[in-house]
Amino acid sequence: MSNSNTSLKQPRPFYMIFFLEMWERFGYYGLQAVLATFFVKSLGMSDAESFTIFGAFSAMVYGFVAIGGFIGDKVLGTKRTIVLGAITMMLGYILIGMATFDKSLVYISLALVAVGNGLFKANPSSLLSKLYAKDDPRLDGAFTLYYMSVNIGSFISMILVPVLGGKYGLSVGFYVCAAGLFLSLSSFFFFRKLVDGIDSPAGLAPLNIRNLALVLVGEVALIGFSTYMLQNLTVAHWLLLLVGITVFAIFFKEIFKSQEHERSKMIAAVILMVQAVVFFTLYQQMPTSLNFFAIKNVEHSLLGINIPNPEVFQSLNPFWIVLASPIIAYLYSVLGKQGRDLSMPGKFALGMVLCAISFLILPLGANFANSQGIVSVWWLVASYGFQSIGELLISGLGLAMVAKLVPQRMVGFVMGAWFLTTAAAGVIGGWVASLTAAPEGVTDPLQTLPIYSKVFLQIGEVTAVVAVIMILTVPILRRMIEGKPKEDEMNIQQVA
Repeated sequence: MSNSNTSLKQPRPFYMIFFLEMWERFGYYGLQAVLATFFVKSLGMSDAESFTIFGAFSAMVYGFVAIGGFIGDKVLGTKRTIVLGAITMMLGYILIGMATFDKSLVYISLALVAVGNGLFKANPSSLLSKLYAKDDPRLDGAFTLYYMSVNIGSFISMILVPVLGGKYGLSVGFYVCAAGLFLSLSSFFFFRKLVDGIDSPAGLAPLNIRNLALVLVGEVALIGFSTYMLQNLTVAHWLLLLVGITVFAIFFKEIFKSQEHERSKMIAAVILMVQAVVFFTLYQQMPTSLNFFAIKNVEHSLLGINIPNPEVFQSLNPFWIVLASPIIAYLYSVLGKQGRDLSMPGKFALGMVLCAISFLILPLGANFANSQGIVSVWWLVASYGFQSIGELLISGLGLAMVAKLVPQRMVGFVMGAWFLTTAAAGVIGGWVASLTAAPEGVTDPLQTLPIYSKVFLQIGEVTAVVAVIMILTVPILRRMIEGKPKEDEMNIQQVA
């Protein structure tokens, strides 16, 4: 393993994991791009109902990740769990393509996607963390570039799936999502030798057939229960709460068993996870309220190009991520060499400042809407830009934060707990998005614009308050992580 300090130079297995994640996310974000509008246009739901069900689905997608992390760490092994999750998701995408003709298949197909994602999601990042020592200077850059793989895949699919779905029918779009999973599995099988000997202890041991059988039976049961929960959202919300309490109870038990400095680092990780719930609630607005705002109140053209499928505007998020990721990874490397890099809490706080700005500029743009209530697309481009760079500083570094602050024995499990913050935000984000839903039958942009403007202003104001609190806690968290204050405490306070 190279000792290079350059974040852009990574070990060879990194690139295999990069493409594995890229094609898997291609499938998932293609589905996400059109799912809320599919609920409205094909299933006849109201905007508010579609946001609520989308939020519940998102909660399950990420709520099950801790289970997949545990199975990868302790039961089947990281690589075997990756394969099982990818196959399950691919079946889900194929089935939802068929559901455009048979609506009764919708909930079971979404359950397959949620359970498959739960098995898959924590394990590529867990595998990636095993390539580096805890103090490897390439780690932040590696996870930033890894996060770029997610956004290359999502950028392509968020354009391709809405366009193909609009032209040939959504079933074709969903089958394209399934093709993404096929490519993900193919890249893993062709280049699996690059990660020979890299796995959790369970994965390095011979396959235990009894464990595999138990996992498969549990998976089938969870798919059946998830199908039921998607049709009974109160049960889903209570189950999420129960899973969250269980996961964090296990985490806190490990915290209190740890030595003093290890314990303080793990407590800091929990605080950063709580902060991340706010970010993921904002992120949840992209496929819901921001998507419907783009459809109803934003001009459907960009750089003179007509955009017939405004769901495509969601691709602005991965566009900005792909553009900014290598620049930020480079800055981490340069500032790190100079001893001027912000701490992890400092980066989280700065990211939240940018997220607040991203929502505060939308009501400003609404003041410049034309006489028909249509806002210039450039306000949306700017909003996505601020939120995407904020995302890189929070979500993009969340996995690196887990790898740095959590003992190796718990990395897969706690990465699952990290994704559980997204699950909680799925429910909250669905509720927040429902506040933007216009009354039944109201479609006039002049009537919907004030609704969006008011809610986006409120979101921006609350986020700004959270950002200030985060800035004030940076010195405390920094001492918990490193045991000593550093210059960036002053730097982040100056940003405020």
